[in-house]
Amino acid sequence: MKRLNPLAWAALLGVVVSTSACSQPEENVTAKPVPIQVEGAQSYATPPIGISTAYTVAENERVKAGFTGSLDVPRQRAERGFLASIESSEILNEEGRPVWSKDLAEALTGEAPSTVHPLLWEQSQLTALHGLFEVTDGIYQVRGYDLAVMTVIRGETGWIVIDPLTTVETAAAALELVQKELGERPVSALIYTHSHADHFGGAEGILTSESGDAPAFPILAPTGFSDEAVSENVIAGAHMARRATLMYGAPLPIGSEAAVGIGLGPSLSSGRISLVLPTEEVGEGLTERTIDGVRFVFMDAGGTEAPAEFVFYLPDFKALCTSEVVTGTFHNILTMRGAKARDALRWSQVVDNILVEFGDDTDVLFASHHWPVWGADEAEQHLRLHRDLYRSLHDQTIRLASGGATIDEISSLLKPLSFEENELSTRGFYGTTEHNVKGVYQFYYGWWDGVPANFHRLPPEQRASRFIESVGGAERAIELGKEAFNDGDYRWAAEVLNAAVFAGSEGEAEEWLASTYEQLGFQSESGAWRNYFLSAAAELRSGERVESQIGDGAAAFLKTVPTGILFDALATRYNPQKLGRDPFTMEFRFTDTDEVLSLEVGRDVAFPRMGVADEDAIATFSTTRDLFNGLITGEHNALGLMVTGKLRISGNRGAVTAFFDALDDPPSDFAVVTP
Repeated sequence: MKRLNPLAWAALLGVVVSTSACSQPEENVTAKPVPIQVEGAQSYATPPIGISTAYTVAENERVKAGFTGSLDVPRQRAERGFLASIESSEILNEEGRPVWSKDLAEALTGEAPSTVHPLLWEQSQLTALHGLFEVTDGIYQVRGYDLAVMTVIRGETGWIVIDPLTTVETAAAALELVQKELGERPVSALIYTHSHADHFGGAEGILTSESGDAPAFPILAPTGFSDEAVSENVIAGAHMARRATLMYGAPLPIGSEAAVGIGLGPSLSSGRISLVLPTEEVGEGLTERTIDGVRFVFMDAGGTEAPAEFVFYLPDFKALCTSEVVTGTFHNILTMRGAKARDALRWSQVVDNILVEFGDDTDVLFASHHWPVWGADEAEQHLRLHRDLYRSLHDQTIRLASGGATIDEISSLLKPLSFEENELSTRGFYGTTEHNVKGVYQFYYGWWDGVPANFHRLPPEQRASRFIESVGGAERAIELGKEAFNDGDYRWAAEVLNAAVFAGSEGEAEEWLASTYEQLGFQSESGAWRNYFLSAAAELRSGERVESQIGDGAAAFLKTVPTGILFDALATRYNPQKLGRDPFTMEFRFTDTDEVLSLEVGRDVAFPRMGVADEDAIATFSTTRDLFNGLITGEHNALGLMVTGKLRISGNRGAVTAFFDALDDPPSDFAVVTP
């Protein structure tokens, strides 16, 4: 038989896939979407504010009526084992500013109002429950004081702390609650389940030594943690922070017309973020450890929800911690704040590995968010549902893409899984099918949908201007947007009105777009989607862009960033047009870390070389790494350090000044919602 070349095999595979996957769409996704029909719906002459239209009321009632799953079981799980809560109504930072309050829990009472998706309201009520809860004798969780959950395990001599929340203040308050209710014991170990800040940022709050001193106990984390904990947010951090401000609802007050939770948890605390690096990173595969008399079996789960992550099993308790791989909601394949797309296939495979390795011997399953699942059969079923959720999303996205469906069509073609709609823990309270499909598509195929017209599109403002011109001008476009709004066709209204705003229209166009976003937010099942829509509406109405208030502590975090990564980040701020002189090379020497770095400052790039001295350098910048961090954050100024001799610049000082003057200072409130 003649062998086929690789291209022929690819063609053959394409035929097989397109035949079996049905190359024709299973639904007519190109047809005009038909909004839900509402008899006698009010037509608005001016944009409504803070109220649900008849279309939103009808849509939320439809969702409520269509859900036939149990709301009692999740509530019983969330309330089970409650021991006590923090007595104070607020957790304060050193300046007396609240970083957490009871306001959210107190606002989420009664039946769901028409301005909130009814199942998101239920989820938010449960995530806002706050206090100390018993998982099983010897294992406890502190929930409701931050986005994540802090778990403590009673060891032979002290408390083993798992995931010390996002900020120092909430972690310290959580540990104080544990000590008060369960007895004073030292912290005997600290464990980070993965490399996201809501699981390590509060570390200094549980240290028994002074901040910055070496801890008196082991700190364990998954392999790759130290690199991943700093790298994801350093280079891309400025852009991520701006989008995270909208995603987590920083501009929003608490209330049924505004913030009601994030779906993954109640909210992010707004205190100081720290990072204490682990004393040991646990390797790949299965790793057994005995920590303060407690047996752990760690399983590597990196490359799923986080690049560095593990889950663990506690044989003595028959308890399984699934970290953030399996929680009480559908998670993100591609988060709205922006990050690398995650591997949905590996995610499902890791969940299956957990199921095979530990499923038969698990009496209670707990995670780094939400509440536990008790019972062997229930825990096994919970794992199976989430395994199938991510696997189906992956396989069906690829199947439909292989048949020619584009990135924007696939979610419309997907049918809900047999369990998905009526199982609360797999609903889209955080991640959604809509944007997770796009995450899988991007993971394999990139940002482009294959349509030639979309490969080299005009920039948004130019495209919007051409669109507005083609429909007959701004007034006509606004009228079309108003008509779509009054028909309950909010997705199309958003398209048209956004084009008007990006083409330069203000006032009426912004007001109608804000009201459109508000209705989309009121209908959103995802807390993240709701926050983004409503935060956008708030910006349009106020004309002000709220800077990120999601934690602080940049100086404390910066000291853990490796010097090479720090200069890679500085290089992304280099603006060659600002240089104004011939290229040059300079050296940086850090006396406390004994590091040297050469930096080629050219007409196009600033290229750092770690560990390389350059004899052609025209200037040498010498100080401690700690003081250099202070220069970056503004804590110190160069002249003051030079006067005291703590900073020395030899050679051409003008070149040093030229480099730093050529660095952009990215704004934390750049435009997203408006042009």
